[in-house]
Amino acid sequence: MYDVIIIGAGVCGAAVARELSKYQLKVLCLEKENDVANGTSKANSGIVHAGYDPKPGTLMAKYNVLGNQLIQQLAKDLDIPYRKSGSLVLAFDEQDMQTIKQLYQQGIENGVPELSLISKEEVKALEPNLTEEIKGALYAKSAGIISPWELAIAQFDNAVDNGVEVELEQQVVDIQKQEEYFTVITEHHGKTQQFQAAFIVNAAGVHTDTICAFISQPKFQIVPNKGQYFLLDKSQGDLVTRVIFQCPSKAGKGVLVAPTVHGNLIVGPDAVDIEDPEDVSTTAKQLAYIQRVASKTCDKIQYRESIRNFAGVRAQGLIDEFIIEAAPETDRFINVANIKSPGLTASPAIAIDVVKMMEKAGLRLIKKSNYLSTRSMIRFKELSPEEKQKIIQQDHRYGKVICRCETVTEGEIVAVIHAPVPATTLDAVKRRCQAGMGRCQGGFCSPRVLDILARERNVAPETICKDKAGSYILTEKTHKG
Repeated sequence: MYDVIIIGAGVCGAAVARELSKYQLKVLCLEKENDVANGTSKANSGIVHAGYDPKPGTLMAKYNVLGNQLIQQLAKDLDIPYRKSGSLVLAFDEQDMQTIKQLYQQGIENGVPELSLISKEEVKALEPNLTEEIKGALYAKSAGIISPWELAIAQFDNAVDNGVEVELEQQVVDIQKQEEYFTVITEHHGKTQQFQAAFIVNAAGVHTDTICAFISQPKFQIVPNKGQYFLLDKSQGDLVTRVIFQCPSKAGKGVLVAPTVHGNLIVGPDAVDIEDPEDVSTTAKQLAYIQRVASKTCDKIQYRESIRNFAGVRAQGLIDEFIIEAAPETDRFINVANIKSPGLTASPAIAIDVVKMMEKAGLRLIKKSNYLSTRSMIRFKELSPEEKQKIIQQDHRYGKVICRCETVTEGEIVAVIHAPVPATTLDAVKRRCQAGMGRCQGGFCSPRVLDILARERNVAPETICKDKAGSYILTEKTHKG
């Protein structure tokens, strides 16, 4: 019997897991994919929003501003790539100028620090590569950029270090409510399993309405909304130094141009409602649309330097507000739903209130005396020559570079394979230590990473997947040798 079961291992599930791990509780997270952060959380812009966009008085405004502050410390504690870059919302005409003035007033009301309206000349002084059509901008110095998947992975690693359990490839197929607890029924590799808990946190992203329906008629509906992106090589990474937005519309925050914490340039997304919440395909039509819209911001982007296109699916509801509330039938089942932008930024703040809601409903919180609040990573390329020499002497595998594009060593790959939430696929390794994230996108290092995975996990190479379950790389020998 668990005290709490979290359904969904995205950024919100991760934040709740880490927050609960501070207390003497038995906690389990169930995830249908074969890795954490393998849905919306791995496929977004990675922006830490300042908080001027949500309407004052909403949960989105409250959690955005607080989450922005929390993430800065979280990134230090858990060694997550993060930079307080600042952001600009550009105005191109008088209507846009009125919009950014309204956003400024909202930001002031929401408590956003370091917010100002600046002229075209000031914008160009900050970002000389932007187009000449700009009239002015809203400048938010508190905005930032982060590695979105690492935000989730790091919190799960830390939570597991503090006793939280994570079960992957567990598809929830039913939830039965008893008087004092819930029974969660899952399907795992074709077999049915059962887990019991006193409390449930439903953080299942695009599937939150489906999970809620097992015990209650949901008062919300999720409409999957897809956004596509360009990821450009590091040769384009310094084209802008801040997150550059155009004025928001009913479709969302619009197409942005921004640096990433790993030195690339990201451009996108669009926003298209879709029927299949698992559809992450990209299309030439929508990518062309993104290029066309982004050219208004910056016409110097060299799209021939694009190294990957990808898409993510937003868990977007019918209302413009987060849904953080208990089910009508019981205050022991908490829905964390409709977590669209600024959900990534808001997630640490959401987690704090979710835990408070459970405490109010009867969850006994006793703080651990031995809570481990930090996590660290060895990133070989960031070490000094002396530090590199020292670690190679301690472990010779750090002297063997596997991914040349990103200078990732065998030692780093082995470390993430044996992490608290271990990497079991090529893309899981990629998300944790950047092997395969560079210009060639794993063209050279993938076979070597596959061999290391098979060796360290003591499994046949044919069982290693690229990413999600079933994405096998090797099937059979083409000739006898």
